[in-house]
Amino acid sequence: MSLAVAIQMDPIEAINIDADSTFVLALEAQARGHLLYHYLPRDLVFRANRVAAWARRLEVRRVKGDHFTLGAPERIDLALMDVVLMRQDPPFDMAYITATHVLEHVHPKTLVVNDPVSVRNAPEKLYVTHFEGVMPPTLITASWDEVRDFRAEHKDIILKPLFGNGGAGVFHVKPGDENLNALLEVFTQLFREPIVVQRYVPEVRQGDKRIILVDGEAVGAINRVPMEGESRSNMHVGGRPEPATLTRRDREICAAIGPALKKRGLLFTGIDVIGDFLTEINVTSPTGLQEINRFDGVKLEAKIWDAIEARKRRA
Repeated sequence: MSLAVAIQMDPIEAINIDADSTFVLALEAQARGHLLYHYLPRDLVFRANRVAAWARRLEVRRVKGDHFTLGAPERIDLALMDVVLMRQDPPFDMAYITATHVLEHVHPKTLVVNDPVSVRNAPEKLYVTHFEGVMPPTLITASWDEVRDFRAEHKDIILKPLFGNGGAGVFHVKPGDENLNALLEVFTQLFREPIVVQRYVPEVRQGDKRIILVDGEAVGAINRVPMEGESRSNMHVGGRPEPATLTRRDREICAAIGPALKKRGLLFTGIDVIGDFLTEINVTSPTGLQEINRFDGVKLEAKIWDAIEARKRRA
C-alpha cells in the first residue's frame, strides 16, 4: 500500500531528530514507500469548499544537520491525499482549533490523524474528566473561594493553566505557602479560562509515566523523573527519561479509556500517569516514541503506521 501523506507540523528544520516523534513517523512512512509532503498550519487554504495547503515534497534521513530535503512549494488539494498527520505542537489555542475546523472538511475520506473533531472536543486536561475513578481530586474553576476551599481540604496542591503545555505555568503550592493569592492574581491576569487545581501526588518524585496508546491499546511507556527541586517532570523542563513497564493499575486505566479513544478516532495518544492517577490525555501531538524505542528495543512508529494502513484498507 503506497499512500500520499501530508504532514502538518512545525518547521522541520528546528526539530531534534533524536527526540522528535514526528520525525520517526516520517522516516517509517518513507521506508514503506509513502509519498510525503510537509506544510505549516498557516499554509492551509479553504476556498470554494475545498481544502488545500501550500506544501513541499519531503524526504527525511537520520543525519544531524542534514535531516531533510524540501521540494518547491506547490498547492496540494488535501482531498486528494490519503492521510494528513496533524502534528503541530500546542498551545491548544484558537489557531489550533481553527486548523481542526478546516481539516474537518476532508476527514474521513482523507484520514486525518488524529480525527480533527475529536482533537477539538478532547482538550487534554478536560477530556480526562469524563472517566470516573482515574484522576486525582481535581477542581476546574475561576473562583478564588473554590480554590481556597479545595486547598483547605487537600493542603498540598498543584495549580496549572487549563490549556498549558510542556509543564509551563505549573506550580506546586505546599501547605503554609503564602503565595497562593499572588499566583491566583497572575493566573487571572494571564488567562481568561478557569484554572486546574489538583491534589498533589507525591509519587511524582518517582516519575510521571507517559504511556503511548495506538488505536486504544497501550504499546509502551517511559518514566519521566523530575530534577531535584522540581515538581514538573516534563522533558522540556529537565525531566530525566527512564525505562518503564506497565503496572496493573496502568493497564486498568488504559482499559477504562482505550475503547473511547478508538471510537473517537484518536489513533495516536499519550497519557500521563502519576502513581495511581491519570492526569492528562494527550491527543494533539503526543511525544515519547524515540525514548521508548531506545529503552525497549521497539519501533512504535511502525505500530502507528500499521494502524493507519489498516484504517485505510477498511475505508
